[in-house]
Amino acid sequence: MFHRSAILATLLLLFVPYSPIAATPDPWTWPLGRHAVDRRFEPPATAYGPGHRGVDLPGSPGDPVRAVAAGRVTFAGKVGGTPVVTVDHGRERSTYQPVAARVSVGDTVRAGQVIGTLRGSPSHCSGPCLHLGRLAGEDYLDPIELLGGGRFRLIDPTGQPPPPPAGPGGDGSLRRPVGGPVTSAFGMRVHPVTGLRKLHDGTDFAASCGTPVRAGGTGMVVRRAYHAAYGKRIVVRHRRGFETSYNHLSTQSVSVGDRVGIGDVIGRVGSTGLSTGCHLHFMVMKSGTPVNPQDFL
Repeated sequence: MFHRSAILATLLLLFVPYSPIAATPDPWTWPLGRHAVDRRFEPPATAYGPGHRGVDLPGSPGDPVRAVAAGRVTFAGKVGGTPVVTVDHGRERSTYQPVAARVSVGDTVRAGQVIGTLRGSPSHCSGPCLHLGRLAGEDYLDPIELLGGGRFRLIDPTGQPPPPPAGPGGDGSLRRPVGGPVTSAFGMRVHPVTGLRKLHDGTDFAASCGTPVRAGGTGMVVRRAYHAAYGKRIVVRHRRGFETSYNHLSTQSVSVGDRVGIGDVIGRVGSTGLSTGCHLHFMVMKSGTPVNPQDFL
């Protein structure tokens, strides 16, 4: 009887599907000892268009390359002559190249574990570098959003809440318009309403309906309108050719021509336009072209 039960248990284990490790930790750990970025994420406008589908981190040949988060190795080999390692973290994957693997497909790795060594070539950088990629399904995301480590500070629990901190990797020229986590980053994705694959031209912040939305910088309101996709929106011009846009608002608190200061309330979070729920879709535009807001936060 015991022998039959043992066989049954073994068969059950064989047929239980592998459940990947839940969610990618936030933040990721740095894969190299040096914390520097040579080239940032530049998502393509189309699936096969030009762009930079990851970040380049400068290093030296032979540097140990570490897993950014716990997961399972799903690829360790060459793609077009370049040695690549891919680690599945559950909802997302990280890719590393050019890296001579020290792990094999199927290996479970922990955050910070050495998975290979950096190769000096082939390299598209001016010097040796690690090209780190971040994918959710077929969509490329910005690794900088998860890199950099957490930052904490003490605040007065009875006083006014401080402004949200700048996001990792940005230059700090703009302030976050609301608190809350990023729920959808700038980059290519499948639209949750239309189902079309297209550029997500801003950053979505999770926030409850009615949450005050604050100006990311000093400027003048140049647009207050309703758009079929963006819903109620406010556009602020901070300098010539540089604007921020606040979308899906429930209410708009300023008018065209108003001057606003950094942190001034210009509206409240809503779900107007093409939206699946309350959040703020925050855009940064340079000369009319959407760019990654995270570079300025």
